Parts: sequence; structure tokens; C-alpha cells
Amino acid sequence: MFQDRKLSLGSILRVFWLQVSTTWALTLFETLILVSLPLLIGRSIDGLLNNNSQPFIWLGVAMAVLLITSVGRRLYDTRAYGRMRVELGVAVVEKGKEQPVSTQNARLQMSRELITFLETEAPIVIMALLQVIVSLVILYSFHGLLAAAAGAATVFSLLVYGLASGRFFRLNGDLNSQSERQVSILEGGVRKAIKAHLSALRRHEVRLSDTEAVVYGLIFVALLSMLGTNLWFAATQLSATPGEIFSIVTYSYEFIESAVMLPVTLQTLTRLSEITQRLNRLDEGPADEPDDSEDADRLKSSE
Repeated sequence: MFQDRKLSLGSILRVFWLQVSTTWALTLFETLILVSLPLLIGRSIDGLLNNNSQPFIWLGVAMAVLLITSVGRRLYDTRAYGRMRVELGVAVVEKGKEQPVSTQNARLQMSRELITFLETEAPIVIMALLQVIVSLVILYSFHGLLAAAAGAATVFSLLVYGLASGRFFRLNGDLNSQSERQVSILEGGVRKAIKAHLSALRRHEVRLSDTEAVVYGLIFVALLSMLGTNLWFAATQLSATPGEIFSIVTYSYEFIESAVMLPVTLQTLTRLSEITQRLNRLDEGPADEPDDSEDADRLKSSE
């Protein structure tokens, strides 16, 4: 099905455009309902306080439609993306048939991450982007300062990730290179070599995790500062009703949840970019990595 195409997110989208378009359209519709809920809840609060049940009824209708759409989309996703995994897996094995089994096995597992991104993370990204836009518009409708605080926090978050993106790419490459050696090391059966390999995986994972901790710590400082600012401003500087204050705080909080997905997605795309390069290598085995592979070879020969 992929024939001579480069294996990438782009080629997957071109081959399975109908399935992906369908699930993303359902995701968009689901998100539009989801982002309207805080506003509907706020209006329901004010309506019930004034003995008006009409906004509450509309809230119930919106929640029912959201439930039906969400369940239907997930039932469809499982079948559509399952087929994509099969077709991509066959293409990966065919492209790497001249490579060692260890490399084929690792790259087959890596290729599944491309489909997992489209199935799981891409819909979340669509929801996050729409939520960010809607939150900014609604916050602006209450007061420009609320939207300005949210926008400034987002810009800061993207700048922080941009400074760390190169390190993320390199660390993911190191981890993937080590993973490609796993089957051959296990086949060797040398206990010290296996331990050296597992220790190398742990070191790469720790380096990646430490970088993530620092980056997301800085991002959350900015986003939580925005939430505190908006809460203070809404409660003390605006003549807002209880329902309006609820909507402002809720949209500010949901903005945090959505905005943090942007650097998370960029990190995932960085990893998938490295995987894509690896999947399309025709004549290369695992990339050289002197510090870990040479240690393993020395341990193996010492046996």
C-alpha cells in the first residue's frame, strides 16, 4: 500500500486520508461541544439562581450529544487505526528486510508510535488548539487583560521548549539507537552485556526525564501564574456575577491544560521526526554509539 513512499506521518495521512479525515472531523465536533460547557455551566448557574431553567436544559442536551459523539468516535478509531498499524508494519518490515532482526524489531515497534500519535495525541492536539483559541476569545470578551495574560504564558512556554528541542532530538536518538541493539544482545545471552544494555537504556531515559522535568517545571510556573492573575483580576477588579467568575476561572484552567499540550506535542513530533529518519534508512543498521556499544562488546568478549 505504501509502495515506494517514504514512511512518515505525511505518507500515512495521504494513504489513509479518508479514515483520518473522518475521525478528525468527529474530534472537531466533539471539541466544539466540550469547549462550550464552561460557558453553558456558568449561564446555568446564573439561570438557576434566577429561577430560569432553560440554560440548564440546554446544558443537558449538549452533554448528551457530547457523550454519543465521543463513544462513536472511539469505536471508529479502534478499527481505522488498527488497519493502519497493520499496513505500516508490513511496509516497515519490507523496507528493512536486509537489516538485522534486532533492528527490524526495534523499528517495527517505533513505527507504531506514528499511528499512536495520529490515534491518541493528534485528536488531543486538535482539542487543545481549539480550546486555546476559544479560551482566548472568551477571556477577551470578559476583559483584554485576561486574554493577554494567557497569551503571554503561551509564548513563554513555546520559547522554553524551543531552547530545549535540540537536546530532546539528540536524547531520543540515543535511546532509539540503544533500543535497536536489544534483540542481538539478548540473542548473545551474555549476562554482563545484557546488564550493560539495560543500564544504558536507563541512563538515556533518566537524561530525557530530567530534561522534561526542567522544561515543564518552567512552563507550569508561567501557566499557574496566569491562572492566579486571572482569578485575582476576575474576583477583585471586574463586576462579574458568580457564574461569570466561574466561567473565567474554568476557561483559564482549561487554557492551562490545553496550552501545555503544545510543547508536549512538539516534543512528540521531535521524537517522531527522529524515528522517521531511522525508518527510512535502507542500508544502515543501528547507529554507532561508542560509549554504550563498545562497553557491551568489551563485556561480551571478556566472557
